[in-house]
Amino acid sequence: MNIKQRVESKELKVYRILKNRKVLTVKEAEHLDRLEKGYEGEVRVDERVEKLSKEWLVLNDLQLEINNSEFQIDSVIIAQKTFLMFEIKNYEGDYYMEDDGQWYYINGTQIHKPVSQLERSEVLLRRLLRDHDYNIPIESYLIFVNPDFHMYNAPRNPKIIFPNQLNRFFDKLNKVPSYISEHHQKLAHKLFLLQKKESRFKKIPKYDYEELRKGVTCILCHCFYKKIEGSTLICACGNIEEVKFAVLRCIKEYRLLFPNRKITTSNISEWCNGIKSKRTIQRILSNNFKHILNGKSSHFIEK
Repeated sequence: MNIKQRVESKELKVYRILKNRKVLTVKEAEHLDRLEKGYEGEVRVDERVEKLSKEWLVLNDLQLEINNSEFQIDSVIIAQKTFLMFEIKNYEGDYYMEDDGQWYYINGTQIHKPVSQLERSEVLLRRLLRDHDYNIPIESYLIFVNPDFHMYNAPRNPKIIFPNQLNRFFDKLNKVPSYISEHHQKLAHKLFLLQKKESRFKKIPKYDYEELRKGVTCILCHCFYKKIEGSTLICACGNIEEVKFAVLRCIKEYRLLFPNRKITTSNISEWCNGIKSKRTIQRILSNNFKHILNGKSSHFIEK
């Protein structure tokens, strides 16, 4: 049973929107690429876990904290006798390890040791569970999912699962007893409640309203719509989308980027540049949001 589904982080969503509406710096573009690859790798593991059809409880992308120390866990599986913890990496290319245990990309660039990250999360999780009177064995694994990843001088560490070991690993996982009791349910619920909404370490780039390109982007190719016929928008890629759904998606982006800006007909009309009819914007807002009447300060809020 999936207790906490995986969704794109706010950080990833913001970066995706900004990519369409401004020119990202080199560092911002590289960070977005890492976020995309990381999310893709996590989804790959989710799909493998779902195919096992076990009774265990799954919580994805947990953001936790203990004694002012934040830690994030990609996936948690609560089984009958074991607490399984996954750190998932979608690294691509050739890497190597030196005798001192330090990891490097093939060009000699040093990277953070993912094993250290796994060990830190396990220590903090164990402490967190103990503080809430749970004593359950923890098995932690560092999972590399990309078939194009290779590690020279790979360590003999059973906690590390390389791409060519994935099938055997999930076959072994499928044999783990999965009977779930009320005690397990309470533990999953406790972890769900303890999670933080946002990490203070997320790297949201700086941006302001004026610098962002206004308009409605295509849901498929992410280019800006330039043609409108009646109640439909037509993209150069051939995609056709109803104005209503495109505008609602655009409003969702607006709310994510600017939570403190009011949703008004004028503001959304400007944000959705290209939808020239304010009456259309007014109708969409009235049908999908609650109108707060307050003279010149009138605006819309979520129903």
